[in-house]
This record gives sequence, C-alpha cells and structure tokens, in this order.
Amino acid sequence: MDLRLSPAQAALQARALAFCEEVLQPLEQLTDEAGHLPMERRPAVKAAVLEWGLNAINHGPEVGGQGLTMVEQTLVNEQLGRATCGLWTTVWQPAICLKDGTAAQIETYLAPSCRGERRACYAVSEPGAGSDPSMIETRAERAGGGFRLSGEKWFVTSFDASDFMVVQALVDGDTAKPTLFLVARDAPGVTHLRSPRFMHSYAFDHAEIRLEGVEVGTEAVLGAIGGGYELTKDWFVEARLQIAAHCTGAATRAAEIATAHAKKRVQFGRPIGDFQAVEFKLADMAVEIMAAQSLLYRVAAEIDSGAERKRIHAQASALKLFCSEMAGRVIDSAVQVLGGRGYMRESPVERLYRDIRVDRIWEGTSEIQRSIIGRQIKKRGIEVYTALPRDEGQDSN
Repeated sequence: MDLRLSPAQAALQARALAFCEEVLQPLEQLTDEAGHLPMERRPAVKAAVLEWGLNAINHGPEVGGQGLTMVEQTLVNEQLGRATCGLWTTVWQPAICLKDGTAAQIETYLAPSCRGERRACYAVSEPGAGSDPSMIETRAERAGGGFRLSGEKWFVTSFDASDFMVVQALVDGDTAKPTLFLVARDAPGVTHLRSPRFMHSYAFDHAEIRLEGVEVGTEAVLGAIGGGYELTKDWFVEARLQIAAHCTGAATRAAEIATAHAKKRVQFGRPIGDFQAVEFKLADMAVEIMAAQSLLYRVAAEIDSGAERKRIHAQASALKLFCSEMAGRVIDSAVQVLGGRGYMRESPVERLYRDIRVDRIWEGTSEIQRSIIGRQIKKRGIEVYTALPRDEGQDSN
C-alpha cells in the first residue's frame, strides 16, 4: 500500500490549505460576532471558490464540477475543516443525490449548482423525526397531475443561502414511499418560521420551515417514488465522509496551535511542553489524529477502488463516529493546554471547541452510528470493520 501523495495530490492539498488560510480564516471572527457570514461578504467568497477551482469537487466536469476522486475530495475537505464557524460550507458541494435526477433536472438543478448559480438545502428532520426517519410526517398527497406537500422541517442547513430544497416526504402518507422532491424555496406555501441560534456560529443558517399545500409537478420528484430513503442514505454517506475530514482538519489545527503554545509558554523557568503533563497531552493528540487520518483515507481509497455500496455505508458510520469523537477529545485537550487563552473567543481553539460539538449530533448521532455498526456486525460479521479489502484478482494459493 502506497500512502504517499502524488505531486498533483500534494499540490491540491496545498491549494486547499492556502484557500482556507487566505480566504476563509480572515472571516472567522467577523462570522462569529455576527453569528453568520454577512450577506455583503458572500459574493466575494463565492467568486474566490470559482477562482481557486474548488467548486463542486464531488461532481464531474460534464456538469461543471471538478471531478475529483474521493481521496482528492478528502484532501480538500480536511484542509477546509481547519476553518471555524462552518466557513467550509461556502465551498459548495451539491448533494450527491442530484446526480440521480433526470436529464432535465440535471440541467435545471445540478449543473447550475455546480457553477455556483444555484444552491440546495436538504430538508429531512422534523419536530418528531430526527434519528428515526420512519417518524417523518410530511406528506405528499397526489393532486391533479402532481403533488401537494404539507409538513414541517427543522435544521434545514443553509436555507438562507439556497434557492431550492430537497424535501423528503411520504407519498400518500405511506411510510413505504419516502420520496425526495425538488422545491423552490420561495414556492407558495413555504414559510420560513425561524432560524434559531446554536452553540456554534455558522456561515449560513439552520432554519425551521413549514410547507402548507405546496404544489409541485411530477417533474419535481427526484429519483423514484419510494426511493427517497436510499438516496438520502447515499447523501448521508457523503456527508459523513465530509464531516470526518472536517473533524480531522479541525483537530490538526487545534493540535498545531497547542504545540506551538507549549513551546513558547514558559512557566517555572521552562516551556510548559517540557512538563510531562502537557507533553503526554500533545502525544495523545498526535496519535488520535494519526489514527483518524489513517481511517479517513482508507475509507476514501476503498470508495475509489469500487468497494461495494453496503460496505461503504457500514464503514462511513465507523469513520464519522471515530473522527467526530476524536476531534472532541483533541480540541478539549488543546483548550486545556492553552489555559485561559484557549477560553477566549478570539482564539481559534475556542471556536473549534464550540464548532466541533455538533459533529457528534448531525447527520446521525454517535449513538445512531454505534447502532448501525452493531447491526452491521450482526448481519455481516465483524470482518466488515476488521478485515482489509482483498484484490479479487490475486492468486489465493
């Protein structure tokens, strides 16, 4: 196994890091103070994403994307994760399920989204349906030649930066027919209830919306009727890999800041990094990040090698679980190493501490990930997590 980066991959990684440091990080304190990226700053960031060639890295050039492999996407997302306040979300990556649209939907929704002309937000969670999607109550009743959508959605991330939504609803209220619909954000019957504030500051909002008799045609159905859950699972896999990469980048930045502080901060006549209590914290942080990176790039490489879909679904849960919890431990230790300085809002470590907590909650809580992993072990054996993939063409003798 060759884990070295090619010159092209190293250049891509360096470009993503430079973008993060030159474009995103200067906006961190402003975003934190405002609670979101101010509207007047958004056009310049969008222009920078296009200028740096980082738009739609998860889609092919035929629809306006960059066509990066999963390993290459991970190299970019890891560096973007070093930015606080969720500023990485300004580097748009249209939901992977949009590629399963019709030719007309790809032309109308996906291609413009890749170019930065449109943006979607995903509306799945509800007041009574979060970790358990079977509790979804939003209905899509057949009406005339189309559907009428009614229900309430929570945690609709980036609603204020989007012009259309991917809404999951039950056709005819049938739990066996979860279906995705493409809905204009300003369609009649769509009401923005509020955008609550959360523990972290985030570039865009997390809205609560109500749909009241929103009429859409059959052309708004994304994929097959009843296929919404499977498409959402694919979106979850993509999102979980992105979260794992962001967590690894965030933890790395925190560890770098803590290490630099431990070298220059002198107490009792010595740099605090010379004291075993601090030295051991830094050592544990380094090992945790190394383990997370190893798992992250292993799963990304397996996707690129064509690993079966069910295996990737299983491993994405393990990856998201480990990296999100690792980042919490590492960043907590970084705050401790910095002491009072690490508790100041002007410190990136303090912002990372608030940012990273949600990664154990959204796109499937840690408890849900453990449940998925447990079920996979029962169904497929622990080897799905403990065995390395085999080259099926190799001689078994």
